[in-house]
Parts: sequence; C-alpha cells; structure tokens
Amino acid sequence: MADFRDKVVEELQKKFADKVEAFEDNTNESILVQPVALVDVMKELRDKFELPLLMLLTGVEYPEEFLAVYQVTSASNTNRVNVKVKLPKHKPEVPSIVSVYPAANVQERETWDLMGITYKGHPNLVRILCPDDFEGHPLRKDFKG
Repeated sequence: MADFRDKVVEELQKKFADKVEAFEDNTNESILVQPVALVDVMKELRDKFELPLLMLLTGVEYPEEFLAVYQVTSASNTNRVNVKVKLPKHKPEVPSIVSVYPAANVQERETWDLMGITYKGHPNLVRILCPDDFEGHPLRKDFKG
C-alpha cells in the first residue's frame, strides 16, 4: 500500500504543493493535509484515485494538538488512504467533507459531540449521542464530568 500512498502524495503535491505530504506511521497509508486543502484533496481522492468509500472519520487528542482522521478506500478495498489533519488544541476546527462524502454527516456529528472538533460548513452540527443540554465533550482529556 505504501506504493499507492506514495503515488497519491506525488500527484497531490503537483496540484496542492506543500499542503499535502506523506505522514509516517505504522500503516504506510497516511497523508497529512492542511485544513485549507481538505475538501479539494478529498474530492481528488474520491474522483481521480477512485476512493469512493469513507470508511472512518474520527478525532484523536494529543497533548499538543488534535488530529482529524479519515480513511477512504476503493470499492474492492485494494487501495486506501488515511488522511490526517493537524488541528490546534485551542480551536480544533476543520472544513466539513459532507459535500464530498455524504457518509461523513453522522460521523462528523459524533466526533464533534464527543471530542469537540468543529466541522465548518456541516449542514446540521448538533449533538447526536449526548443530551442537547450536555455541557462539554466527554472524550476530551480535560473533561470533568
């Protein structure tokens, strides 16, 4: 899969320059994308690289930052790419990808509800798991319930 990821990175860098780079982790399938380029990169992955299925959308909190994480795959699951976007702790927000992958609708709401990552442009970013009057985001490390 690393060969496919490397081809994707090379092609995306031609179009998006320094807004895309390989992200080294234990999968050899990950790329790092700047938030400003996320929607356009996801369109390229869906259309040019034939990765029409959004398999995963989540968030990960580290001491210094958040990562918004997406996994897209081909229909046959022979190719896939993990997209990671670094977000600041003080204001973790990233553009919504619902317009590209409609399946992101519920997953963005879940991640916002539990982690507090804001998906700008989401059509209905309201609580989905916690009660409407719940305060905070229960999966954050600093949450005091």
